[in-house]
Amino acid sequence: MSQSFLLKLSGEILAGTQGFGYDDAVIDGLTDEIIAAKNLGVGLAIVVGGGNIFRGGSWKNQALDRVVLDQIGMLATVQNSLYLAQVLQAKGQATQVFSSFSMDAVADRYTSRAASQALADGKICLLGGGTSNPFFTTDTAAVLRAVELKLDLVLKGTKVDGLYDADPAQNPDAKLIRDATFDQCLEQKLRVMDMTAFSLARDNGMPIKIFNINQPGGLGQAITDADSGTLIHP
Repeated sequence: MSQSFLLKLSGEILAGTQGFGYDDAVIDGLTDEIIAAKNLGVGLAIVVGGGNIFRGGSWKNQALDRVVLDQIGMLATVQNSLYLAQVLQAKGQATQVFSSFSMDAVADRYTSRAASQALADGKICLLGGGTSNPFFTTDTAAVLRAVELKLDLVLKGTKVDGLYDADPAQNPDAKLIRDATFDQCLEQKLRVMDMTAFSLARDNGMPIKIFNINQPGGLGQAITDADSGTLIHP
């Protein structure tokens, strides 16, 4: 049986350098990468954040209701899922968009059974709506869906080549770590994901690979090359 992967993307990646909305050139290249990876014969589900449209958890106006703000952010993830699916379909790729909460007019309601069947049918599944609950990030949603769907690996696409021992944007001497256990990440206080997502992955033995999504061929390499990116494992 072929392997299946959960690709986690930030919404900001879709915006490119403009920081908001959609950069068509970026999305054209990204969807080409996704199709090339799918053509390797693997199953592929995608969770994308909503930060290119709205970030509920980082909103500064404390007078507003955090629950509602997070719900707006979750709606943004559905928008991103629909947009990616449309671009992929225009390129001849079968997709199915799921939402974690009821939006029957625009997306199918997520269940693990329905998503598993769509993956078995060879479709790329875009899983929108986060966990459907406020106070949880899309990193947590990505790990949760990977565990529920019994996938083999979470692929976290970032702007850097993997996990570093310090922020490479601030520390030019930061060293790339190619392989680490969950316990090592905790001991060394390495920031892989938020703690809820990380704990869920650790408790369920779900490995995570961090890689550079902006590198041409990076997604395919993350799948086929054991030395590409950083693998976090039990």
